[in-house]
Amino acid sequence: MKAAYIETPGNADTIQVGEQATPTPASGQVLVRVAAAGLNPIDVYVRAGTVAMAIPRPFFPASDLAGTVAAVGPSVSRFKVGDRVWGSNQGLLGRQGTTAEFTCVDEQWLYPLPEGVAETVAAAAALTGITAHLGLFRYARLRAGEWVFVNGGTGGVGSMVVQMAKAVGAKVIATVGSAAKADLCRSWGAEAVLNYKTDDLAAQVKAVTAGKGVDVWYETQREPDLLRTVDLMAPRGRIVLIAGRAARPIFPVGPFYVKGLAIYGFAMFNASPDEQRECADDINRWLVEGKLMPPIGATFALDQTADAHRMLEVNTLGGAGTLVGKVIVQC
Repeated sequence: MKAAYIETPGNADTIQVGEQATPTPASGQVLVRVAAAGLNPIDVYVRAGTVAMAIPRPFFPASDLAGTVAAVGPSVSRFKVGDRVWGSNQGLLGRQGTTAEFTCVDEQWLYPLPEGVAETVAAAAALTGITAHLGLFRYARLRAGEWVFVNGGTGGVGSMVVQMAKAVGAKVIATVGSAAKADLCRSWGAEAVLNYKTDDLAAQVKAVTAGKGVDVWYETQREPDLLRTVDLMAPRGRIVLIAGRAARPIFPVGPFYVKGLAIYGFAMFNASPDEQRECADDINRWLVEGKLMPPIGATFALDQTADAHRMLEVNTLGGAGTLVGKVIVQC
């Protein structure tokens, strides 16, 4: 089979494309013929060695996939040959990744792909969708009618936060960096879209919420300003942090506990299979109902996997601002 792979962590130039042995599924595993692989910032960090994780050699550096079951190993009960599936959690914690024509996946990390939903769409919704869902519902316990704030409303996770919040009847404030991105957020139903480059964010949030503040703050940025965040929270609000491994922000203890706030941090790949399957069930339903449509910013061929990693890297770490949505590799 053809695969894009690395032998050792390094920059995008270390990614090679060539023939590799087609794997055989072990007990509990499914062999997936990969149609689309989705890239995420964590894939860049693992490939570069910035986040140290054990990886197989060779390693196919991507987390998300969608495709068709080509074979099943012993003890597999949820899927059969020919089923369309999607999933995430590959390329992490020692598991093989997805930039290959075939890859083996433990069935607990796979979900049925509904009829009419394209593989590229499912791959784009995988890790970012599960991350958004866990933060909004497992941790922040978002309810209809509440105000949600998200930084980067057209980013991978941010775009899912906006749409999922609207799907359950919440109200959304999102930040963006351009008029085109603002239009996209509004098309998903966001009540307020603020330009982080030009708008007075604090004044606008207070005005939009009539002084009440935000019930759920979903922080996607690597350097959070917790002084500002806590000031803009409603009483008993919940703050969700998913980025900023090296961040050490000032924390306003007094205002935080006086307001009765809560703060949650998590990494989606630490969530259990059952917890993630709950997210996938909602994602599937919303995809079918048209309430969720992950934006795809760029699509690359398998031969161009290194270019796909470079594009994501310059936007994630370099702040290039040239990407709206997910990077997909078609296998």
